[in-house]
Amino acid sequence: MKDTRTDTSQLYKYFSSNPTECPYYLVTRASLAATSLFKKAFAEEGLTDLKPAYLGTLLSLWKDDGLKIIELGRRAGLEPSTMTGLIDRMEKDGLVSRVPDPEDRRVIRVFLTSEGRDIELSVASVVEKVMAKILSGFEDDEVALLKESLRKMLSNIHQENADE
Repeated sequence: MKDTRTDTSQLYKYFSSNPTECPYYLVTRASLAATSLFKKAFAEEGLTDLKPAYLGTLLSLWKDDGLKIIELGRRAGLEPSTMTGLIDRMEKDGLVSRVPDPEDRRVIRVFLTSEGRDIELSVASVVEKVMAKILSGFEDDEVALLKESLRKMLSNIHQENADE
């Protein structure tokens, strides 16, 4: 039987039948592996209600507590529909509360609870330890380039979504 498969290495710039050469595969695998490490580290630290998905929201609120949901979603890079479900879960886990804006009742602001504020240093410690493991062997300039590249990817994705 004749092999009819095409050698894709000459046809495509980003697709490869070798997973370790496919950027999409590498980004998703790195993300999934990092999420797994964070889940384990949070549990070991006793942060049982903390999910890695909460980090963007928590980081934003630790910097500026009481953000409007729409602004919080923008800073965390999440769509409004995703943000609503995330805030529901974070509220159920006792980390945030929704408060109507006193100047405009149509607007909801999200505030950290005392528990949400109290875990900041523990979370920072876990993130520092996990990221040190993940980025072990990287030079500072490589980390800076990685962050710049990931921000550029996210910007391209947001632009693509905005064009739809």
